[in-house]
Amino acid sequence: MSAVQTFEPSAITVSRRAADKIAELIADEGNPALKLRVFVTGGGCAGFQYGFSFEESAQDDDAVVRTESAEVVIDALSYPYLVGSELDYSEGLEGARFQVRNPNASTTCGCGSSFSV
Repeated sequence: MSAVQTFEPSAITVSRRAADKIAELIADEGNPALKLRVFVTGGGCAGFQYGFSFEESAQDDDAVVRTESAEVVIDALSYPYLVGSELDYSEGLEGARFQVRNPNASTTCGCGSSFSV
């Protein structure tokens, strides 16, 4: 009989493009202590919306995702909505933006900045 295995889902996967852009923005600010906070708030046309901010420190209950060039933090309330998601960065006709590919979202708005579960 095999041993019981536990699985801890990844908070969020950070694409190379997103990690590079986070590192670039932090370098522009001249503060290597900065981390990108990804969070979920109520609102937007689909019910919830994604938010992004730079902060110098993580809270005790934050999930921290480290890449080679950047750190992303997620608060405990946003974690269940974001678990398993991918953070990416794109530049196109709609402008430049971080975007979340969220497998937990049942619907998203046209611009991709809000979702429902």
